[in-house]
This record gives sequence, structure tokens and C-alpha cells, in this order.
Amino acid sequence: MFVKPVQSPLRNTPPHTHTHTHCPLGPHLTIKSTIKTMALCLGQVFSKDKTFRPRKRFEPGTQRFELYKKAQASLKSGLDLRKVVQLPDGENINDWIAVHVVDFFNRINLIYGTVSEFCTERTCPIMSGGLRYEYRWQDGDDYKKPTKLPALKYMNLLMDWIETNINNEDIFPTRVGVPFPKNFQQVCKKILSRLFRVFVHVYIHHFDSICSMGAEAHINTCYKHYYYFISEFSLIEHSELEPLRAMTEKICN
Repeated sequence: MFVKPVQSPLRNTPPHTHTHTHCPLGPHLTIKSTIKTMALCLGQVFSKDKTFRPRKRFEPGTQRFELYKKAQASLKSGLDLRKVVQLPDGENINDWIAVHVVDFFNRINLIYGTVSEFCTERTCPIMSGGLRYEYRWQDGDDYKKPTKLPALKYMNLLMDWIETNINNEDIFPTRVGVPFPKNFQQVCKKILSRLFRVFVHVYIHHFDSICSMGAEAHINTCYKHYYYFISEFSLIEHSELEPLRAMTEKICN
């Protein structure tokens, strides 16, 4: 499964650079038991009753926990996802965004975890999305300039950066009466735009593995939920979504 390294901050990562470097699909799954195990892990993304717990959870009894339960109940009710993402009457928009950012982090982190075994330095030497899009890493410390990295290394650093942010009380306050910082939505926009890159890489380079697990419907549902949410609150620039534009038009319209 997906194991994250030592935490490292990220600053000023460019949205994408054009490249002609090809990142081939990972190898097909050949061992039935491996497929079943990974399919089970992916199923756990969408069920809080399983033994594999998310990295970040909401404390019972808090307003954000109640919002989380409300959002999950709406998802399970079969309501139109476009309506599910709408801000409930009387709720604070920043609380609603915070709940969804954490939930998407948990789900997308696990989605990538199911294919990370097949996302190696050999199969994916560069973090990319097809022939046109390449994502480079910069953190101001170990990586002073935008740097080409294998997809797995990039993902590790990315997930670490996100987890550091959502666990930072100055950005995602959990204490009653503590306000969100003025730049809260800007931070969330950066997190969500970077999580989109995970979808890009998984869909373009590892979708054969996802299909082999029979999990494409689950990932499509997660992506649609994510897409409707960011669209509802204008949280990502349209140019960022270009790598999956054709697919998005097909499954989200």
C-alpha cells in the first residue's frame, strides 16, 4: 500500500508544463489474489465501517463531524451529486469546504494507494498525464526549482504536504470559536488542484489496472463528486482541468 515519507512543504508548484515524455501504463495485474486484495482496499475508500481507517478523521461531537455525517448520508441516499455538494442552509461555507477537502484527501490518497505498486520509477519515471502534461515538484528546501520526479516520489511528497496542511491548526482550526485564516480558501484551492493531478495520472496511466480490479465505477463516482464540488464553489481554474476535459464532459454532463 501507499506509504508516505518524511513530511516536506510545497511552494509554488506550477500547474503543468508541456512535455513529450511518455509514461507507459503500469503492468497488468496477473495474480487473482492481489486483484481481490486491492479491490477490497479500494472498496474501503467508500465505507467508514471497514478496518482500514482514513488518515484524518473528524472528532465526534464537533460541528464538522456533524457536517461530515450529513454529507456522507446524502451520498449514500442516491441523491444527485450536483445537489449533494450544495451548501446546506445555515452552514458556514468554510466548514463545508474543510469537510470536503479532508474527505477528498482520504479517498484520493487511498485510490492512488491501490495502484502505487504498479507506479514505479520504471513504469512512471516522470509525474505526468499523457504526452502533453507534466507536473514538477518544488518545495523551496530540498527542491529549489521545479524538478522532474518519478510519479511515486511526487505523490509521496504531495500527500505529505496536504496532510501537513490539514493537520495544521492555524489553517484547519478544530477548536470551537477559532476562526479560519483569511487565506483558508486559497490553501484549499491549492490542495484540490494538486489532488486533481492524482486523478490525471491514475486515469491516464493506470486505468487498465483499475479496470482489472473492477473498481472503475467507484473511482468515476469519486471523481464526479469531486468535480461537482469544485465546480459548485469555483475552486479550480478551468485550465487546470484540461487534461481530463474529454472524459469529464462524458461522465459529468
